[in-house]
Order: sequence, then C-alpha cells, then structure tokens
Amino acid sequence: MKIVDVRATGLRGATPEGGWQEELTQDDVVHTLVAVHTEDGRVGIGSVFTSERLVRGALEVLSPLLIGANALEPERTSERLHRATFWLGRGGSVTHTISGVDTALWDLLGKATGQPVGRLLGGRYRDRVRPYASLLMDRPEPLRDQLLGLREAGWRAFKIGWGPFGRHDSGLDERIVAAAREAVGPEAELMVDAGASDSAWRQGYKWALRTARMLDDYGVAWFEEPLPPDALEDYAQLRRLAPVAISGGEVLTRRQAFQPWIEAGALDIVQPDVTKAGGISELRRIGWAAHDHGIKLVPHGWNTAVGLAADLQLASALPDTDLVEYVTGSPYVDGLTARPWRLDEDGMLSIPEEPGLGIELDPDKLDRYADAGHLLATV
Repeated sequence: MKIVDVRATGLRGATPEGGWQEELTQDDVVHTLVAVHTEDGRVGIGSVFTSERLVRGALEVLSPLLIGANALEPERTSERLHRATFWLGRGGSVTHTISGVDTALWDLLGKATGQPVGRLLGGRYRDRVRPYASLLMDRPEPLRDQLLGLREAGWRAFKIGWGPFGRHDSGLDERIVAAAREAVGPEAELMVDAGASDSAWRQGYKWALRTARMLDDYGVAWFEEPLPPDALEDYAQLRRLAPVAISGGEVLTRRQAFQPWIEAGALDIVQPDVTKAGGISELRRIGWAAHDHGIKLVPHGWNTAVGLAADLQLASALPDTDLVEYVTGSPYVDGLTARPWRLDEDGMLSIPEEPGLGIELDPDKLDRYADAGHLLATV
C-alpha cells in the first residue's frame, strides 16, 4: 500500500490562550492537521504543534521521500525522514512535521490491519485511563469557580498552569494553590505547572525548591516545568531534594534529547508531546527508556483531538502511563470528532478499540476551523 499524497491544514478561529508572554489570538495557527493518503483510498491523520506555513514548508522537503513509500511501515519511514533531513537540524519544524506524519502512518497501519494502534505497539495494558483537566491559572476566586464547574462535570484530576504563578509573589502562589485544593477536594489529583519555558520566566532553583515544599503541604502530585528547560543540573538537584515529583520535557524533541535527562535522573515524569517530539514512534521509545530508569511518561497534551487520540493509544501500550492531559474548553479537542469524548462515572476515558487511532474526524465540524475538503478528500 503506497503513499500517494500528504496534505496539511491549520486550525484557526478558536485557538485557546497558551499562557505565553506573547499571547495567542483565536486566529493564530499553532496546530496543523496532516493527512497521509494511500493508493487504495485510505487516509491516516496526524497532528503537528506548529503553524501551517511551517508544516507546508517542511512537507515540501519531506514529500519526495514519502510519495511512493510503503504506508505500512511507520517507524522505519519516520526514522528515514529524520536521517535524511538531519542537515536541517533536529527539533524544529521538520521534526514537528514528521511527528504528524508518523502518527498518521500508525493510524493507517491500524486501519489496514483492523487493530488499534496500542495493540500494534505491543499490547494493551489498560482499556481506560484517567484524563486530567488542564487549564490556565487565574486569581484564586475565578480559578476556584472554574475548578468547581469541572468537578461537577465529573473530572477527578486537575492541572493548573502558567498565569500569575511565579510571576508576582509567593503569597499569591500559595493562595492560588489553596483555592484550587479547596475546590477539587482532598481526594482529587492536583498538579501545578509553573510554565518556566515562557520567555518571561525569571525564577530560579531556590524559588523552585521553596515552592515545591509549599506544594507538598497541599498534596500536589507533581510540579511541572519549575525551571527553564535547559537547566539540566538544577533539575537533577531539585528532583533529589524536592518532596513532590518533578516533571517536564514538553519542549524536547526525539529520544536523543530525552536521553541525558533520563540518565541524569533529572525528572520523575517525562512529558514529550506526540505532536512535536517525533510522533508515536518516538514516544514509545522514550516511554520504555524512562520505564527502565524508574521514570514515568505522561504525555504533554495541550493540542488537538488527534493528539489526544494518539496519547490514549500510547497510554494503553505503556505500563506506567496512567494519566493523559486534556485541555479543557478547546474546540480543537472537543469539537472535531464524530463521536465526542465522554468521562465515565469514575472520571476515566475509554481507550478506543477501533482500528488505528480509533477516532473519526467529522468533516462538518472540522470545516469550522480548517479546510476539511482539502485534508480528507480522497485522491
């Protein structure tokens, strides 16, 4: 089964805030869907955390390597793409675009074999997984109201991130966390993301250690991105002394970038993003390398319904991945699929058993944010 076309279309019109200093508008395109078409009319779907223009530029380089290739060999094909484009630099828009292509190829392999991707990755450790509601921080009162609404809707795990945390004073930081814990209750999982990859971040190691101790008082499960993303030695020291788990890695790409962090013991939890770290093939390798060092992989998932579907399949195939991130209130997650996501009575998400990623994009819904016809129409 040969590849005959690769297409891309950006999502625009409902882009959620990112919490960044240079904040996004609803029409900014930071998520782009990729479709790989085959000679027999099958279509595999992937997602890329990069603007449409950069993805299209990367596909001009990648397409000659893809057209005519076997569509049923995702890992070999993706590795070939990485090696053939090494001179363009690892980790930029080309690597991000390969992430979407790789996920689309796994989707195709599952559809061709009639199996969910998780089973093709080696087997399913679980049939459902707990999603955590991921939202930007706010002042204590509005944040409390948001979290109360999510709790009423059935969520049992929550992550609050970015916003004013670490950007004003320690008193406000603690009031935010106290309000969040009060809202979600003592039994819920609560995580805190400082967002230190932000260009405006000014805090350092001593702040991170003091804050980790405060978070422990409120039963916070992990402290995410408490330090700038290149501070490897500080992360390793923080992990040794902090009373809460330390997580990070959303800005890293490919397994080679994660290897020194894993070997240095710098993180309790690694958080690659399937839409930019290299796709399903790379996350599987990162997940097993982490597992061998006693580290858990919980994917960064501030992206799309396609990224979430890939994360669910990975959660079924990796023994330690017992949580997935779910960005709440984003139409790019909630408003693209034919069948909506539903929490069960335990606040869990079922992992699709249908072939491939196990989801179907609804063309009418997709057309609100992208050119569905260009992406999905068969050759």
